Amino acid sequence: MHKNTFKGLFLATTLLGASAATAQQAELTIESWRNDDLAIWQDKIIPAFEAQHPDISVRFTPSAPAEYNAVLNSKLDAGSAGDIITCRPFDASLALFEAGRLADLSDLEGMSNFSDVAKSGWSTDDGSATYCVPMASVIHGFIYNKDAFEEVGVAVPQTEEEFFAVLEAFKEDGNYIPMAMGTNDQWEAATMGYNNIGPNYWKGEEGRMALIAGEQKLTDEGWVAPFRQLAKWGAYLGDGFEAQTYPDSQNIFTLGRAAIYPAGSWEISGFNALADFEMGAFHPPVQNAGDTCYISDHTDIGIGMNAATENPEAAMTFLNWVASSEFSNIFANSLPGFFPLSKADVALEDPLAQEFISWRGKCESSIRSTYQILSRGTPNLENETWNASVAVIKGDESPEDAAQRLQDGLALWYTPQQ
Repeated sequence: MHKNTFKGLFLATTLLGASAATAQQAELTIESWRNDDLAIWQDKIIPAFEAQHPDISVRFTPSAPAEYNAVLNSKLDAGSAGDIITCRPFDASLALFEAGRLADLSDLEGMSNFSDVAKSGWSTDDGSATYCVPMASVIHGFIYNKDAFEEVGVAVPQTEEEFFAVLEAFKEDGNYIPMAMGTNDQWEAATMGYNNIGPNYWKGEEGRMALIAGEQKLTDEGWVAPFRQLAKWGAYLGDGFEAQTYPDSQNIFTLGRAAIYPAGSWEISGFNALADFEMGAFHPPVQNAGDTCYISDHTDIGIGMNAATENPEAAMTFLNWVASSEFSNIFANSLPGFFPLSKADVALEDPLAQEFISWRGKCESSIRSTYQILSRGTPNLENETWNASVAVIKGDESPEDAAQRLQDGLALWYTPQQ
């Protein structure tokens, strides 16, 4: 046999051996912005998956949150991005899908575990394709100081009238700031204000979808009414709330100086570590006793597949597992306040987290009104809602004028509202 022929046979055999080994052991890399979750993935999530799938190894390689979008895009352009891509909700991930960077996961078996609302953050506008498995949402409501409520002799409010009676009782008592929220950073006024209480007025998904379709306007009663409530908040936020930052508000509440904190459930872990009093939570009070309650149960984090991965089968196996009850329970208990979006039963160990998630059983879930489709143009409705909410709380703009300004801005670029 000729020497070169022998060498070729040897090389072919070596390559065959290498590909057989590759088939047995796939390695997946996960891109994410949640660098504070690194230990949870390394110590809990990945070992649970690898125990069931010893032929697949997984590495979690996060970037800094503020740099994630840019880092991910440059890696995707260079062909060096990981197999699994952690997905921000709505437009950033939709752009990746439309550019062919994220694979269509509509046929993934585990997708049947999620509702259309859960999938909305990672679906095309018409809902025909879903490209990330929904991982978690954050729920809005109010966290309160149980000791303060007991001391002042007030009960958890069920209606808007009771809510303001509680705030008034704390104002008269004088030992606690009734509610800890500032307007300096602007986003809180919209996120923990307008979009927290708003779904009760515009009836959650019904109103949100009607706004997108052009069947309702921001000047309709259901959209002006939350501003009317916010206009009354300023009297209960304490002296100097106009200059109060988001961290200031967190400190005021966890130090026991305020009775109520308009919240997102992501606060739970931090508050548990800082507050030395018992906390409770209540969902946004309804207008009248017996009304259906609505909550902002906002799609926050998903996970998808790099369309260019060399390990599509292993990646799909991993994503199917992320859609399972086992993953949901590990994730929810490792990160209380980030709630699984799957229909699977989840047993939460943290009482405050359990209180938040229990609202799903009695209230209708919706997502923040400005996040899907309506903030793609200029002026950006999300950012405009920030400054409008602040202006209304401070008394610089009437609820009606704020709503009209938002409507006029949306109509400038959004065809269904013209």
